[in-house]
Amino acid sequence: MRTTVGLLAVSVALVLTFSAVANAEKVSPAVAKTLQAAQNASKARKWAECLSNLRAADATAGKTAYDSFIINELTAFCALSSNDVATATRAYEANLSSPFAADKIAQRTRDLAKIYFNARDYKKTIEVGRDAIAKGYGDADTYLVVAQSYYQTNDFRNAREFVGNWIKDQEKRGQRPRENAIQIYVTSCMRLKDEACTAAGFEKLVTYYPNPAGWANLMQSLFASRNEAAAFNAYRLATEVGAMRTGDDYTEMAQRAIEKGLPGEALTTLEAAFARKVFTDKRDIDRNTRLLTVAKERAATDRAGLAKQDRDAAAGKSADADLRVGQAYMSYGQFAPAVTAIKRGIAKGNATDPAEAQLVLGIALLKSGNKAEAGRVLRGIKGDVELQRVAKLWSLRAQ
Repeated sequence: MRTTVGLLAVSVALVLTFSAVANAEKVSPAVAKTLQAAQNASKARKWAECLSNLRAADATAGKTAYDSFIINELTAFCALSSNDVATATRAYEANLSSPFAADKIAQRTRDLAKIYFNARDYKKTIEVGRDAIAKGYGDADTYLVVAQSYYQTNDFRNAREFVGNWIKDQEKRGQRPRENAIQIYVTSCMRLKDEACTAAGFEKLVTYYPNPAGWANLMQSLFASRNEAAAFNAYRLATEVGAMRTGDDYTEMAQRAIEKGLPGEALTTLEAAFARKVFTDKRDIDRNTRLLTVAKERAATDRAGLAKQDRDAAAGKSADADLRVGQAYMSYGQFAPAVTAIKRGIAKGNATDPAEAQLVLGIALLKSGNKAEAGRVLRGIKGDVELQRVAKLWSLRAQ
C-alpha cells in the first residue's frame, strides 16, 4: 500500500530558488565562481561534478551565512537528482534554521518529510511530518506519508488512529476524505482483525468512492448479519451495485427470497446468475437449475393471484400482508403499486418490524424514481443497528 511521493516537485523548487537568489548578487566573491560552476554542472545534469564544486565552495574560507544557504540549496538539488538522499537531507536540515529560508520553512519541512519517506526512513518521516502538522503547515501529502510510514512499520494501531482522526477532520471541514487515506484505515483495521472498524472503513469507501470491489467487501459482512431483514436487504443492495461476488451469493439470496414468499425475486436473482454464468461446477448448475424451476413455478402462481392478494391485504388488518404484497410488486418491476401497498401497511401501525417496513418503502420509492422521498425515508430509519447500517447504505443510492 506504499504510494511514492515524487521528488520532482521538490527538485524543481530548489533549482528555481537558487537561480532567483543567485541573480540577487548576494553571493560573496570568494565562492561565486565555484557556485557558478556547480550551477552549470547541474544544468548539464552532471551531478557528481555539481556536488564536487559545492564541496569546494563549502570549504572556502571566509564564506558568509548566505553563501552557506545557497550552497545547501544547490547541494540538496544535485544530491536528490543523483539519489544521494543522505547528502540532500543534511543540506535541507541545515537550511531549516537559516534566516534566509524563513519564508520557506513550511514548504521545506513538507518536502523533507517526502524525502525521508522516499528514502524509506519512516521514523524520520513521522517525526518531521508530525512536527509540520503540529505547527500548522502540514498538507495532504504530509498526512499521507505519516500515515503510510506508520503502516510500513507495522504500527497499525497508530496508523488507524492517525488516519482516522485525519478522515474525521476532513469530514468536519466538509471535505471528501482522500481515497488512499480511507484505504490505509481499512487495511490497518484488517491487520488488527477489527471487524467493526473494517466494516466502518468500507462504508467510508463506498460513500465517497463507490465501486463494485468496495461494495463487495462491505457486503460480505452484511450478508452475515444476525438480523434477517438486514441481511436480505443487503443482498438486494449487492445486486444493485454489482457486488454479488460468487454463485453462492446468488443461491443464498434466491433461497431467502423463496422462504420470504417472494418467488418473483428468487426468479430474477437466478436468471441474473445464469446470464452472468456464475455457476461453473456441474453440481452447482444442477442445484440452481432445480431451484430456478421451483422459482418459475411459484412466481407464475404468485403473479397470477397478485391482484387478489392486494385486495385481500387492503381489506385486512395485517400490515405484514400489505408489505409482502408490496415486495411482490417490486419483484415484478411494478414499483408504483408496490409503494402504495407498503405505505398502506405502514399506516395500519402493526408491522412486525416497523424499521424493516420503512426500509422496504425506501427501496420501493427509490426504484420508482422518487429519490428525494426515498432518501428522507431511508435516512430517518431507527431501530436495529445493522438494519440502520443497511438503510444508510441504500440511502447513498438516493443521492
